[in-house]
Amino acid sequence: TTSNVLKGQAVTSAGSWSSGQNLNTSRYTAGGAGTRDASVVFGGYTTTEINNTESYNGSAWTNVNTLNTAKGAMGDGGTPSSAMAAGGQVGGGQTDTSESWNGTNWSNMPTLNSPRRYLAGGIESNTAGVVFGGITPGSTPGTGETELYNGSAWVEKADLNNPRRSLCGTGTSTNALCFGGYDGTVRLFTETWNGTSWTEIGDLSGPAGWGGAFGTQTSALVSQGTSVQDWNGTSWTSGTSNSDNKSNRSGNGTTTAGMLTSGEPPGTAGVVSTEEYVGPGVAQTRTFTDS
Repeated sequence: TTSNVLKGQAVTSAGSWSSGQNLNTSRYTAGGAGTRDASVVFGGYTTTEINNTESYNGSAWTNVNTLNTAKGAMGDGGTPSSAMAAGGQVGGGQTDTSESWNGTNWSNMPTLNSPRRYLAGGIESNTAGVVFGGITPGSTPGTGETELYNGSAWVEKADLNNPRRSLCGTGTSTNALCFGGYDGTVRLFTETWNGTSWTEIGDLSGPAGWGGAFGTQTSALVSQGTSVQDWNGTSWTSGTSNSDNKSNRSGNGTTTAGMLTSGEPPGTAGVVSTEEYVGPGVAQTRTFTDS
């Protein structure tokens, strides 16, 4: 048969957002790991902390085995088959519990030295990661404490230059990026981690605390509400706005192919919505029909 459909490749000149598949369970302050097309989201808060875990295969979310401890606002990261959930909020307070994910089950792992919530992480697997910032029992405005996981224990390392909570993190245990946050005042600080110490570099151009982020140390994106900022390894610039006006979202992927999911409009118990991102310079299939 003859088809009047023409398909071709077009390269994006700017980043673009589209609606993704909904989670099965609404939540905010969830953890996440993986890519836009293969990821896992875990824990979070509704009217209380939850332990629900869901995996994504690029087309649908599926409920899988739950966290051992229901919690939200944790340090998170990794891959769909090797991830980590460190610290977080349990019962409205801080926890030092950490868990590792092997693609099927969660297992308890060594505890953090300092219980904390609203921390961030640069975590590449269930055996390697760094977590930083947050609220500890003795640091209500925020802490700069940094801990590195070496495969068998959490080890205290050099503090952030600017203690704070509700901050964002991307990257790995040896090349992490920390940005935004709150210490009684909204902060725009950006710091890079080299495996040993933190260096303060170019500030954000606008608030990003409680935002959703994904990427690496040298290429990252953060969304707060619908305001997006892009990081190129040196400075932040305004990015393509997303349409879902939420905070406390989970972010997975890279600035080529990323996702934001769950989140909190004020006064709700979280949402199930997901937004998917395609970065600039990426070829996409376009369909043209003869009308």
